[in-house]
Amino acid sequence: MNCNQRKIPLVFLQDVSGFMVGSKAEHGGIIKDGAKMVNAMANSTVPKFTFILGNSYGAGNYAMCGKAYDPRLIYAWPTAQLAVMSGSAAANTLLQIRVSTLKAQGKTIKPEEEKLLLAEITDSYNEQLKPYYAAARLWVDGIIDPLETRTVISMGIEAANHAPVEKFNMGVIQT
Repeated sequence: MNCNQRKIPLVFLQDVSGFMVGSKAEHGGIIKDGAKMVNAMANSTVPKFTFILGNSYGAGNYAMCGKAYDPRLIYAWPTAQLAVMSGSAAANTLLQIRVSTLKAQGKTIKPEEEKLLLAEITDSYNEQLKPYYAAARLWVDGIIDPLETRTVISMGIEAANHAPVEKFNMGVIQT
């Protein structure tokens, strides 16, 4: 909010696992605090720049100015991973769904078959985590060498300095 009031661009360096789930996190205020972050991001009018350095999963991606919040630039390092959740978590979830479907069809699955199925799902999902997969679908503007990060940020901010910034209106934040 301070950056918007002073018209200072926002730069996000993402390595985020997403928001924690479960009753302990909920009692700790993750929903309320997450909502404040998302509200601030949604109402932000200053130029935003996002760089995905490591993990970028789920709601953490959105809250830290993912593609949905229309950053001026969104680049990934070759080490980036973008998805709803990590590869192992997703693979286990997808395996449970596939096994349930097969059981509903009256088929039985041996433990060896389940292991092979998990390996197949994991390999497929891990390919989709790569930044090249994201770039091919325009989820990121490109993949840059980490050494180029400062230069790309500088050029983006310089270009944004010539564009008008709308008036900032935060709206109502629940406390």
